[in-house]
Amino acid sequence: MDARSPRRLRTIREIRGSLPENQVEHFDAELADTDLDALPAMLHRWAVLGTDGFLIFLLSTPFEGVEFGARSYDEQAPN
Repeated sequence: MDARSPRRLRTIREIRGSLPENQVEHFDAELADTDLDALPAMLHRWAVLGTDGFLIFLLSTPFEGVEFGARSYDEQAPN
């Protein structure tokens, strides 16, 4: 990993700590119901969510730049 990459999460505690507060309950619920054979894939998915910044971005500005009420084809010229 280079210096700009986020630190790789190695433990369940680190994964939980990296998630936004409102996602921890979802993580815990999924962890409790996940089959042991599926656990590595589940933990990997949540670790990626905890380090890629997408959840934080989505939760901080979910509709920034989106204009409601307009349709993409409204601005097209009639044929």
